[in-house]
Amino acid sequence: MGMVNAVDIHQFLELAREHPVFDVRTPEEFEKGHIPGAYNLPLFSNEERAIVGTTYHRKGRQEAILAGLDLVGPKMPELVKRVKRLTKDNVVLLHCWRGGMRSNSVGWLLSLFDYEVYVLQGGYKAFRNFVLQTFEQPRKIVILSGQTGSGKTEVLQELRKMGEQVIDLEALARHKGSSFGSLGETSQPTQQQFENTLAMEWLALDSNRPVWLEDESQKIGSRMIPQSLWLQMRNTHVLVLEVPLELRAEHLMKEYGAFPKSLLIDSISRIQERLGGLHTRKAIELVETDQLRACCELLLSHYYDKAYRHGLSKRHPELIHRIPTDTINPTENAKKVLEAARRLEREWETSTMHS
Repeated sequence: MGMVNAVDIHQFLELAREHPVFDVRTPEEFEKGHIPGAYNLPLFSNEERAIVGTTYHRKGRQEAILAGLDLVGPKMPELVKRVKRLTKDNVVLLHCWRGGMRSNSVGWLLSLFDYEVYVLQGGYKAFRNFVLQTFEQPRKIVILSGQTGSGKTEVLQELRKMGEQVIDLEALARHKGSSFGSLGETSQPTQQQFENTLAMEWLALDSNRPVWLEDESQKIGSRMIPQSLWLQMRNTHVLVLEVPLELRAEHLMKEYGAFPKSLLIDSISRIQERLGGLHTRKAIELVETDQLRACCELLLSHYYDKAYRHGLSKRHPELIHRIPTDTINPTENAKKVLEAARRLEREWETSTMHS
């Protein structure tokens, strides 16, 4: 017979590097947010959990436990079989919402089959608290900025190839951050899952080295960058890649030109209030007549560049470092921003947390 051990979040995540995590909450709870890489092993279905909850409120704890046993009993063999299919050895990690009856019940069941079980103290709730605390830890951050169409995402990808520590917030949020940002993307993760995945990437990095992030609004599509991380991003060095408008328009045309006109027009319509009726009608007309480059130049000149300048004006001037370039080539631009960052490296300790 195996053993059931209760461990804290730090021990749990360390064990999770080598062993599978099973989340015994309902599919609905799991979908809202879970530990990245975890398997859903629901003790109850969404409907069954509602039945147990109703029984608890109407008849008390013991009747609710009996109702739960009636529901779980027939599915016990399949729970064990699924764990066997997904494990390489006899070590498993379990959690429920608060580290209570659900995870301990499944832990007891698996221990009968000689599994060494580790249950997360405090459950998923403890993990969520850990996630939010992660973003409060001061880190060396460098922000790559630049007007829309500057190819910042591609430059970050090149920096990663060069060995730099990079987190792609837009990739994690599955949104490119503008009115056109959802084009070509699957649906966005939930807010919890965005934060969970971001935290795990954050923790995997070397805290003694800088982390590169793209300059973003706090809201990426419908997802929000956690407030504590956002404040760090707003008070650190910003490297501004200055790419000529015509090159940026060409870059955007290549990125979005293959999408159906109807989707492009929908995206333009969403910024009508800020773009203005006249410019909106003109931009739509340019799309309809296949003049995409002219459309991109119009949108950049009359909306995106203005919005960008306004956002940059809110930053501390001493933290803004401009890097002019006459190319959209991501490799060349990555070399330029990396060279600039190296020159600034000696200032990290004194200026990372400017007020």
